[in-house]
Amino acid sequence: MISLRAAVLAIVLTTVLATPAFADLTAFVGANTVPVNRPVKGLAIGLGMLVAFEFEFAETQEDRDEDAPALRTGTASALIQPPLAVSGVQPYLAFGFGLFRERLNQVEENGVALTSGGGLKVKLIGPLRLRLDYRAFRLRGARHSPTHRIYAGMNLAF
Repeated sequence: MISLRAAVLAIVLTTVLATPAFADLTAFVGANTVPVNRPVKGLAIGLGMLVAFEFEFAETQEDRDEDAPALRTGTASALIQPPLAVSGVQPYLAFGFGLFRERLNQVEENGVALTSGGGLKVKLIGPLRLRLDYRAFRLRGARHSPTHRIYAGMNLAF
């Protein structure tokens, strides 16, 4: 079993020796807010410094009672961000495109998604960060467009 002293030493060393991230991985949960609030979950992986490139997949379930379709998105985005966090906070702007699939009952629509938004990556400890994000999606041919998503996630920088 790891002693308390060894655990504290590992945490201190990880924090002190942390270097700027060139890549990161985020698992997130949040809400799609159009046409009604519904849970969304997803994953994102990014690569880069001042301009980073990110690939993301997200999914929202259908809510038939509210006439709200299921929505799946797969996007590629450019993130413009300072290369280092200031006071533990790294803001960013995001612009991207991808594909979506919207489904309500048995009716499906597939198309192109354009995205824009931004957020914050907030350092917690070592390579672990809290990520807060807002995105607007223009979904060509979708029942509801634009749609908006907010989320919080755990981000691992490496």
